[in-house]
Amino acid sequence: MSETRTLILGAVAGMTILLGLPVGRLRAPLPGLRQFLNALAIGILVFLIWDVLSHAWTPIDTALANLHDHKAGIGPVVGYGALFFAGIGIGLVGLVYYERFPADRPQSFGPGAMATRELPAHWWGVAGWSPARRLALLVAVGIGLHNFGEGLAIGGSAARGEISLATLLIIGFGLHNATEGFGIVAPLSASDTRPSWGFLTVLGLIGGGPTFLGTLVGQRFTSEAVSVAFLALAAGSILYVVIELLAVGRKLGFKQATGWGIMAGLILGFATDAVLVVAGA
Repeated sequence: MSETRTLILGAVAGMTILLGLPVGRLRAPLPGLRQFLNALAIGILVFLIWDVLSHAWTPIDTALANLHDHKAGIGPVVGYGALFFAGIGIGLVGLVYYERFPADRPQSFGPGAMATRELPAHWWGVAGWSPARRLALLVAVGIGLHNFGEGLAIGGSAARGEISLATLLIIGFGLHNATEGFGIVAPLSASDTRPSWGFLTVLGLIGGGPTFLGTLVGQRFTSEAVSVAFLALAAGSILYVVIELLAVGRKLGFKQATGWGIMAGLILGFATDAVLVVAGA
């Protein structure tokens, strides 16, 4: 498989995230549907936390086994462990402080659908956005960090000549990313905000684009340390988003819809992961 073809397929695997984004354009969905979509996102993101943490912990587990078997010293355990917990801390606690920054600034725009003039010239100027838009952005960033790690796996497999594995990863991650779009737009569906197509496209690029970037990087060099750092950072940020979505769910009520939505999200997450396992990837 040529490098160009691998990069194109890596981009396709990431951009399937766009398939779930149109849900955010629903006009005034019923309260029960809003809650179900919010809970669906929670279920998908809870699965992602498990998936990300399990992959990030694998090098640490291996280092511990090598230490036990006297094949290596304690250095790799300490190094990977520091990256693991630092990444989670930055992703989780860092977003707590980040959210406080725009909250202390005056808001310039209303809660309606995002107009072109509402997109600030500087990316960090999100104080004028509604809480739903800011939360959707955080979801996209967290998923993007996770997808960067997926891209590293695709690029690394292709670089080692494991073409069948790289192909299976592209197919599996493509199916998996298709469900992640629901997680991004859930905060928008659970509010009165109706985003523009342009805004949804930007969120899709933030969430899915890193798969392409990860594929590009993974083809040139592989690093377990980089992988652990990005996966742990993703886990921390996704955990923060789950906490925020749970708060939204409590305001909406509809506990039955919450239970079914979270269950459906977990099933979607594990079902797409099972595709990779069954395929031997």
